[in-house]
Amino acid sequence: MLVYLRTALDTRWRASELALRANPHEQPCHVIGGGLAGCEAALQLASRGIKVVLYEMRPDVPTPAHTTGNLAELVCSNSLKSETMPSGQALLKEELRLLGCFLLQVAEEARVPGGRALVVDRDRFSHLVTSLLESNPNVELRRHEVTDFGGVGRPIILATGPLTSALLSSSLEKEFGRQRLFFYDAISPIIDAESIDYSDLFKADRYGDGGGDYWNIPLDEGTYRTLVRDLREGDPAVERDWERIEFFESCVPIEELARRGDDTLAFGPFRPVGLRPPEGGRPCAVIQLRLEDVGGTSFNLVGCQTRLSQPAQREIFRKLPGLKAARFLRYGQLHRNTYLDSPRLLTVDLALRFDPKVRVAGQLCGTEGYMESIGTGLLAALFFCFERSGSEIEPLPRETMLGSLCRYVSEPGTGPFQPMNANFGLLPAAPVGVRGRKARRAWHCQRSLERLAEWRDGVMG
Repeated sequence: MLVYLRTALDTRWRASELALRANPHEQPCHVIGGGLAGCEAALQLASRGIKVVLYEMRPDVPTPAHTTGNLAELVCSNSLKSETMPSGQALLKEELRLLGCFLLQVAEEARVPGGRALVVDRDRFSHLVTSLLESNPNVELRRHEVTDFGGVGRPIILATGPLTSALLSSSLEKEFGRQRLFFYDAISPIIDAESIDYSDLFKADRYGDGGGDYWNIPLDEGTYRTLVRDLREGDPAVERDWERIEFFESCVPIEELARRGDDTLAFGPFRPVGLRPPEGGRPCAVIQLRLEDVGGTSFNLVGCQTRLSQPAQREIFRKLPGLKAARFLRYGQLHRNTYLDSPRLLTVDLALRFDPKVRVAGQLCGTEGYMESIGTGLLAALFFCFERSGSEIEPLPRETMLGSLCRYVSEPGTGPFQPMNANFGLLPAAPVGVRGRKARRAWHCQRSLERLAEWRDGVMG
């Protein structure tokens, strides 16, 4: 597979690469950040003969959430979300495939069973990406921290992600003033597979899709109510001296959700809909266990992101069926995610309004999610290529998910800016004659892919 991808770096869209290929004497593109967006951008640039200097501060400078020094390490989850059309996440993946996304190919090589979702072995995924970039002759990997992006030569793709270092964050704050924002993110525990008692669990995917890729912990009424009470009363980890706590709605800790209402978890991340135990009946709630690796040695507690202390996590989760002797390979934790007030800072081609030789990609620009980060990294590289070749930059059609995301992060709205996932609400409305939610979504998917194919053929071919 690595051989195939390395070949693809030299053969992808051969005719269009000739038009985009840069003069070898031109300055390299400096990509700051070795996460998903930075790695996709570097691979896209390298595939077109453009020299890349890729900066990654790890392992010398650690973050609160990363555990290795590998590039493209997945922190919160190992799921790249749904592949089933029509859905916003599946549409985004199809758009990225149309544009030749490299990290999607790596994800296919590293995937593990995950029902309707694209789920990967996170260690294998990051290892493959790291190997691709370290072996690429057009990429120079520099393992040190960039503390002031103003001191890095132009052009730049800034993709330091939500875990941007304190020193670089300080530099960005001086550069952008109060236009820098935060939200806080929590991650779920990971459990050793051998420490789980499967006798009280059942294997199934929601609505019977897939091959029974998830183990499910059924909660009866009493167990569920006890869990909600324990979560509300559990001791949080020691708070850091952070400016303020502002959670992103997709990553709210479960103890915060439990405080919103007795049934919030049962109708949210633990909803039992579509999950039936073999013996019949319907549980009050279900917690799913998702594979973390190809060997099946560990599981992620889906939807259990938390900032509770480690003793509290052990006490609370070990009360659940099957987890009495659970060994925690990673505890849930809270960390600060950084993003910019992008509509006041970026143009539709992801360039800084006051410094167009700098483009911003990934979660730093205000897109939320793995695939969204990969997508903006890919686009930042393509826009850079168009600019260097002297071609006019043609924004992606608004009818596409990628085009709508670019506009979301570059067009001021009516309220405070918040990071956004791919969703159909970003797209222009379907015609009045298209009735029903499923029909409208299918119509959006078809129109989006048609418009994107037209754009690609027009600007790339």
